[in-house]
Amino acid sequence: MGSSSSSYAPKTIYLDVDGKVQKVVFSRHCSPCDIKELLCSSSNIPNTAIMVVNPEGALVSIDPTMPTNSPKEDMFQNVLSQVAEQFSAFRINELKTEVTNRLAMLEKRVELKVVEIEKCKNDLKKLRDEMTSVNCACKYNFDDGKKVTPRRDVPNYPKYTLSQETVEALKKPTFDVWHWEHNEMLSCLEYMYHDLGLVKEFNMNPITLKRWLLAIQENYRNNPFHNFRHCFCVSQMMYGMIHLCNLQEKLTLTDMGILMTAAVCHDLDHPGYNNRYQINARTELAVRYNDISPLENHHCAVAFQILSLPECNIFANVDPEAFKQIRQAIITLILATDMARHGEILDSFKQKVDNFDFTNEEHVTCLKMVLIKCCDISNEVRPTEVAEPWVDCLLEEYFMQSDREKSEGLPVAPFMDRDKVTKPTAQIGFIKFVLIPMFETVMKLFPQIEEIMVQPLRDSRDHYEELKQIDDAMTE
Repeated sequence: MGSSSSSYAPKTIYLDVDGKVQKVVFSRHCSPCDIKELLCSSSNIPNTAIMVVNPEGALVSIDPTMPTNSPKEDMFQNVLSQVAEQFSAFRINELKTEVTNRLAMLEKRVELKVVEIEKCKNDLKKLRDEMTSVNCACKYNFDDGKKVTPRRDVPNYPKYTLSQETVEALKKPTFDVWHWEHNEMLSCLEYMYHDLGLVKEFNMNPITLKRWLLAIQENYRNNPFHNFRHCFCVSQMMYGMIHLCNLQEKLTLTDMGILMTAAVCHDLDHPGYNNRYQINARTELAVRYNDISPLENHHCAVAFQILSLPECNIFANVDPEAFKQIRQAIITLILATDMARHGEILDSFKQKVDNFDFTNEEHVTCLKMVLIKCCDISNEVRPTEVAEPWVDCLLEEYFMQSDREKSEGLPVAPFMDRDKVTKPTAQIGFIKFVLIPMFETVMKLFPQIEEIMVQPLRDSRDHYEELKQIDDAMTE
């Protein structure tokens, strides 16, 4: 009886839990699962993978037959020695802290990524702005009042007294346009208007002329090629052709004013990307002008936007009906600078040149269109040291456009592709098939231009053909 009651007496074991003795009592009838649950509850660990080891490291079976111990023994000191370490309350708190820190770190990284994304967006916007030359140069918003902000005070650019040498040089295509600052070019243009008698003819206020020229300069962008210096080149060449061809004796002063003013305004606010890009990229200019000479139409619009300002209207004292005709004539000339119309305009002039009639308004209009075209693309008429830097400027602008076209998946013209074009290949065809035929046609009407304008074109053609032969030989 005694032994029987002894065999059914509760069993007691002692656990060492973080340095504290924990007493566990269980019945002999408890299942191993019940005992495991008691042990887990006593040691504050999950009941997933509990193990009991004796002081020698041997595993002890967790069941009603497991041996007992005393509070002084170490038999069950390491309860779940590996799992308990990971799942103790202290470890759980440590894991919580680690998870919290990791979440904080991830949140910080996310914040940094957001900042980086925003920075990338800003950098991309800045890059686009730089590529498109202020407010997306190819998508000009005509109504935002951009750039047309003439100075209302009396213009203060220095009044240069041009030497007699400079005055004479201005009349010739050999004039070196690279040696002049903007203020000096403004003074030269001002002189041309006075010298041709245009200030007197149109009763211009000299201060208004200064303001107008300043507004013109401020509305040319800093493109590699289509900039204010190009405007001055074209205007100076026009002034030179007027003198060389004795146009004062054949055309009216109004015609002189139309020719000079169209030359000054012909590329106003040029964005640096040509009509083909505007049309292919469906820019605002192309949409506005229905793909019909979008740039040239824009140059005209900006020109007359400036002239609409009272302080810049050099034609303010002209009769309204006369101004209407002047306006239409200037528009006609600026639109004629679209090279897409080159063949049409030159063919029309060829039909008239053999029987040209200076009293025929249609003939004179056609001549003026050809004259501004000649001046617009006349760089190769100039000495090589003056002309060649313009080729570099033009190619830089071409490459800027073709790079953009490639990035936007638009068609790229071979003559603008930096991987395909060279200076000789860029110039030879243009000189042979565009410049020389046009200037030789004008030469029929004005033979005096052969020596000073046509022959330099032939020399330039020969120069670039020699360069191409050298390039070809080096390639081989």
